[in-house]
Amino acid sequence: MSLKMPDVCRATIARRLEIAAELRRIVPDGVICTETELKAYESDGLTAYRQPPLVVVLPQNTEQVSQVMAWCHAEGINVVPRGAGTSLSGGALPLADGVLLGLSRMNRIVEIDYLDRVAVVQPGVTNLAVTRAVEADGFYYAPDPSSQIACTIGGNIAENSGGVHCLKYGLTTNNVLGVEMVLADGEVIRLGGRGLEPEGLDLLGVVVGSEGLLGVVTEITVRILPAPEMARAILLGFPDTRSAGDCVAAIIAEGIIPAGMEMMDRPATQAAEAFVQAGYPLDVEALLIVEVDGPPIECDILLARIAEIAASHGASTSRISQDEEERLRFWAGRKAAFPAVGRLAPDYYCMDGTIPRKRLSEVLERMAQLSDHYGLGVANVFHAGDGNLHPLVLYDANQPGQLDKAEAFGADILRMCVEVGGVLTGEHGVGVEKRDLMPAMFDETDLAHQQRIKCAFDPELKLNPGKVFPQLHRCAELGRMHVHHGALPHPELPRF
Repeated sequence: MSLKMPDVCRATIARRLEIAAELRRIVPDGVICTETELKAYESDGLTAYRQPPLVVVLPQNTEQVSQVMAWCHAEGINVVPRGAGTSLSGGALPLADGVLLGLSRMNRIVEIDYLDRVAVVQPGVTNLAVTRAVEADGFYYAPDPSSQIACTIGGNIAENSGGVHCLKYGLTTNNVLGVEMVLADGEVIRLGGRGLEPEGLDLLGVVVGSEGLLGVVTEITVRILPAPEMARAILLGFPDTRSAGDCVAAIIAEGIIPAGMEMMDRPATQAAEAFVQAGYPLDVEALLIVEVDGPPIECDILLARIAEIAASHGASTSRISQDEEERLRFWAGRKAAFPAVGRLAPDYYCMDGTIPRKRLSEVLERMAQLSDHYGLGVANVFHAGDGNLHPLVLYDANQPGQLDKAEAFGADILRMCVEVGGVLTGEHGVGVEKRDLMPAMFDETDLAHQQRIKCAFDPELKLNPGKVFPQLHRCAELGRMHVHHGALPHPELPRF
């Protein structure tokens, strides 16, 4: 592992069997501690980094989670929460001296309320299962990450996941109304509810996207939406990526907000076509899939205008889906693009950065230059409508030095995203992947403010350490102040 993680506590590792026995007292049928079985949990979706956990515990309800957290807190043991393990930023990377708290057995849909248009689910319910549970009644859950068949709602909250349709319907944070959460010391709290805007501080907004650093979410109230009357997609092929990038900006500038607008470059398009035979043109350098939804007349008008804009930007292919089967076929290739790219190289490193749409064509050209510089291929699959890039850096981990080059290539891409006015992540989170790049976007004061929030929830810093922050300071250091001749600065302010 080229990544530096926090120093391990040898004394804790020496207590492995004792810790497993105590956890088994709380969760009798859900503790894993043999070397062979722990291998299954040694990494998440970011497989470049691996570390078997100390022990795995798989609770089945909030009470068990609370007891596990309280016991670990009392014993000073680190805890790493894990959903389905699909994180692409290493957010669930285990620690050698940490308990891995898996939530896969908390997989019940607790309640569906069509009157309030909400579903209450446990964190181990998969994203797609929410839509499957309500689609027969004409509803769906909007956020739809490419991994939606496997990723869980709990993990979606940790990373603030998005997906194809977040351009129009928002990220996870825009579709979660309330959570039940267990704090580091085992206390169970509730944030939000069934309404859109609860009173007081927006702590729910703080928790969504907090990557398991603040607590463990054990129940979620999500918003479900009526399915649109119609959805249609248009397939657009371009002779170069600049034209496609400019077309994306022009569609949004026209005032059109598609339900989804995705882009793939030539390597990704050809890999996806070979994988699922979606009918993609193979003679284009960039492919756009644009979907609109709503009443049929609205879809017809928007698709016609999008086709005109694409033609004015040199589109060589323009094909509108004629039925639902064809629309789903358009998306099948995009949804399968990540596994399809696995055919191009033994390994790939999936990046996640966000840029202003107007800089899209420039960034793609600079990425091609970086590809030449590092001598590594890159395939681009991304949410073009909201500028969320997912470059897949191709490498072979069996070739000495190629992983290091892939990491350096990826870091340069993310620094470029920040340089052009974007951010380090769009929907995959910081995890360990982007942790050491945080200073490229935030100064020390910014990071200290963020860590103060961490300290308010987890003052002992035992929840998912080694993630997000390049360096965790003791909470007491962040609260220090200069006392001169016994006089506190700003004595009028209330203090804790």
